[in-house]
Amino acid sequence: MKKFVPQPGFTVSAHRLALDPNAAAGARLYSHAGAARAAYNWAVAHVTAVWRQRKAEESYGIPDDRLTPWRSWSLPALRKAFNEAKRSDPRFAGWWEENSKEAYNTGLANASAAFDNYAKSKNGTRKGTKVGIPRFKSKRKARRSCRFTTGAIRIEADGRHVTLPRIGTVRLHEHRPDLRARIDTGHMRILSATVRLDRGRWFVAFQVEQRNELVRVARPGAAVGIDLGIKSLAVLADSDGTVTSESNPRHLDRAQKQLRRASRVVSRRQGPDRRTGHKPSRRWEKANRFRNKIHHRVANLREDTLHKLTTRLTAEYGTIVVEDLNVTGMGRNRRLSRRVADAAFGEIRRQLTYKTSRHGTRLVVADRWFPSSKTCSRCGVVKAKLPLSVRVFECDACGLVLDRDENAGHNLLALANRTTRSTGTGVAGDLDPTVVVGSKPRGADRKTRITRPRHLAGTGRAGGTIPGPRAGTETGDRQQDARTQLALW
Repeated sequence: MKKFVPQPGFTVSAHRLALDPNAAAGARLYSHAGAARAAYNWAVAHVTAVWRQRKAEESYGIPDDRLTPWRSWSLPALRKAFNEAKRSDPRFAGWWEENSKEAYNTGLANASAAFDNYAKSKNGTRKGTKVGIPRFKSKRKARRSCRFTTGAIRIEADGRHVTLPRIGTVRLHEHRPDLRARIDTGHMRILSATVRLDRGRWFVAFQVEQRNELVRVARPGAAVGIDLGIKSLAVLADSDGTVTSESNPRHLDRAQKQLRRASRVVSRRQGPDRRTGHKPSRRWEKANRFRNKIHHRVANLREDTLHKLTTRLTAEYGTIVVEDLNVTGMGRNRRLSRRVADAAFGEIRRQLTYKTSRHGTRLVVADRWFPSSKTCSRCGVVKAKLPLSVRVFECDACGLVLDRDENAGHNLLALANRTTRSTGTGVAGDLDPTVVVGSKPRGADRKTRITRPRHLAGTGRAGGTIPGPRAGTETGDRQQDARTQLALW
């Protein structure tokens, strides 16, 4: 499918709004989310059934040319197969007409993407961690969401309601006439809408194509070096010589007493048991909702703190310097994992990335191996070791004594002056992409580990070729002859 390209002067962004649905609208939202999950599970069963069948036939000695043909997992093929089966399949025959076609298309599209990710991961063409075979989504644990791309999708003229296909008009939690005004003036166009149940509340996210707004930052020529930490959430070294720190609110630590008490109540109730099929009691569900409410409040407070911090920084400075932290590795430290997760370093980096692009400013990302804490900010001498327990930096060469985080902030700030790329103008539209200083493709100076393939390519699940998404015979879709493929189940 061809990637969408916005028109010149426009960018693709999203606006996430909270909903206040009534009982009827809430029931329809739950129904659409359940339909998307059911379609996803159907697609997984539809594709993997052939994998099991071919593996069984191979064990019987059936030749390859007589095996059951592959089933494609491309979205057009899944749509056609689902439309043929939904009227006769007892899982859908009685209720599929109650929901919009977009609900089923959401599940089929997610299944197609999941199989693509698995195939690319197995063949070694996908970056990141390995992705396993798509599995069925549980009714209790699956995230409830549905995406609409066609039909009546609009924000009403009063700015208080939105209209979605087959769901109807739903009231917004807040008044947003500004979005409607942008649509009326032609500065914004809605592309799609995604409803999602998150933290006990329904949200709608509008993917829009909107005109770039000229928003100038307060100090386009100023720069700031940000050293993230746990004791202080961020130490800010300004280019004017001042150093300030943002205290870490530690929302999760403050809620630990409430969480322990709520968890004890939940543990004393009759909860669900998947082995015996025992359903939870009403008292367990009530106690679990109360515990989840505490988690939701912590997440909301953390999100509010991070957005206020990143918005203030991107609206003031023309250049921002941050570190490329190994958050995943830091989370493996059992003594610091909870506080690292509560600080959300990765979320700060993500918000700074898109907010600097919105203002047209520059984000400089220091290399992961840049010794910001070990380097003296006055003379540049690098210490061999500096444990985390040492909070004061003492230079053996020039005698500088400075707080560890402040020293790191000054070194990051100096990194902005060493970059050869020019800074942005501070005006949206002059988008300067993120600058990565001293980055290494592999993340290390040399090969640090000798790896050996765990399995040799062969028959069965351990090796072989992944069937392509268009393998098999398809009508109304591009046909492609099946290659020599092996079942990977």
